[in-house]
Amino acid sequence: MMQAKSEQNEQQLIQTLRDLLGSRNVLTGERAMAAYCKGFREGSGPALAVLKPGTLLEQWQVLQACVSAGVNIIMQAANTGLTGGSTPTDGCDRSTVVINTNRIDSIQVLPAFNQFIAFSGATLYSLEQALKPYQRVPHSVIGSSCIGASIVGGVCNNSGGALIERGPAYTELALYAQIDAQGKLHLINHLDIDLGDTPEEILTRLQTRRYPDSAIGISQKQASDQEYAQWVRDTESDTPARYNADPRRLHEASGCAGKLAVFAVRLDSFAENKGEQTFYLGANSTETLELVRRTLLQEATELPVSAEYLHRHIFDIADRYGRATVLLIRAMGANRMQGFFRFKRVLDGVFNRSRWLPRHLPDKMIQWISNRFPSQTPMRLVNWNRRFEHQLILTVKGHAVTQCLALLETIKQNSELDFFVCTEAETKRAYLLRFAAAGAALQYAAVHDDQVEGIVALDVALKRNELNWFETLPASLSNKLCLPLYYGHFFCHVFHQDYVVRKGESLSDVKQELLDLLDQRGAEYPAEHNVGHLYHAKPSLKENYQKLDPTNTFNAGVGQMSKCKHYQDS
Repeated sequence: MMQAKSEQNEQQLIQTLRDLLGSRNVLTGERAMAAYCKGFREGSGPALAVLKPGTLLEQWQVLQACVSAGVNIIMQAANTGLTGGSTPTDGCDRSTVVINTNRIDSIQVLPAFNQFIAFSGATLYSLEQALKPYQRVPHSVIGSSCIGASIVGGVCNNSGGALIERGPAYTELALYAQIDAQGKLHLINHLDIDLGDTPEEILTRLQTRRYPDSAIGISQKQASDQEYAQWVRDTESDTPARYNADPRRLHEASGCAGKLAVFAVRLDSFAENKGEQTFYLGANSTETLELVRRTLLQEATELPVSAEYLHRHIFDIADRYGRATVLLIRAMGANRMQGFFRFKRVLDGVFNRSRWLPRHLPDKMIQWISNRFPSQTPMRLVNWNRRFEHQLILTVKGHAVTQCLALLETIKQNSELDFFVCTEAETKRAYLLRFAAAGAALQYAAVHDDQVEGIVALDVALKRNELNWFETLPASLSNKLCLPLYYGHFFCHVFHQDYVVRKGESLSDVKQELLDLLDQRGAEYPAEHNVGHLYHAKPSLKENYQKLDPTNTFNAGVGQMSKCKHYQDS
């Protein structure tokens, strides 16, 4: 009887949602929902429905209906997260509804041009285009922008990125919905823009931009991490530069991990750099690269733009198993990559349900095709990889080139460092290779599934004063791996570490051994991809989530917390 009543209530909810959005924007079939219920790298689970509101007001209306029905709500935009935090999960005590905001993608550049408002589904790629006429750029301009990551998603996860001066995505200016301890939904306008009093007024005026410039407050609140540039220069500190659970950057929408329903954020933009120059560095000792890091952070008048690290093994894997990604970006453009990855997730789901077809058939077909093409990496970089175990893609602003060159020459005279100045084409290909590294391990594992049990992917923040930054694994653990792969944002000591685990080994046991080693080193994790469903939320993060969402209505189970209403099994 109870089950029949529950099913009846669910059908009533679906009908209400169809009345609000139209049937085409309420997906209920397994195949139609597949791309929204499976993560870019991790995470999958069942959903009652996937909703696709087209306006801020529709987002509010479907939230009201879902809160009234008592379902678990997943707020989702581009679904490009790497830890499964924007997808459903098994084991919830109630049905899950995914609210996908991709259609709500407006960006409003504010009159002074140094700030903008991004709606819940707006992407980094769109923001780059919107800011170009003003010679401004977003917080993050590498990697995630290529796969259509959302701006709000970056804020909600305190995402970092490659740009040394910027730090984690952060703002104290947001428009969001929150559920109080009594289960009531509230719309909270902290954009510091006078938009009216009722939710309908606020959302409609913002959506249609029916507010005068005089309504925009000159806010004293931060719209970016304005302290980070100085913070990252402190190479003597025994704490990391940035990590997801850092209490100094948990504020309302920032770092909420989907425990609030965010409608819009107000953020800073940044002046476009002129005449950037990229150097390609190589060394066979970790001490040499650490000397480069400390010298430039401590002595350079101007911080470098970015410093992306590649170990020899990930260079080789990315060159071969990331080749398809590079070819696709070059052929289709970065703006179409999100659609390709979504299509591939659907294809994976169709093929993997078949008992007669080989596992990971789409990946193997893609790899076979990409192997027909030559390496997409310039030969000078390939030769550098043969010479040096550790490499760095270092980009500086045009007016900082002379000083940077002088500092590098001094280090070179007293160490085994070598470097060259990249051409424009080499710079583009080097960064494409670095971007392709993020998915190369997964492609390798899929192609060699007869030898590989799976991937343990960690993003790690080391202490700013860490000298022994390159990991040395004990033989007992190393023997369980086909390959350990290392790359990351070197100057802030944030590393992505992908471990290709041998067939037959326990992924959970290997992961725990790796995390134990990181704990011994005083590292923090995750650094920038947030806990999702892969990591335990540490006490400060758990407390923040429970404060933001006392009923556990949004994203239940994130941080491996309770999946029950009101956290009843905690």
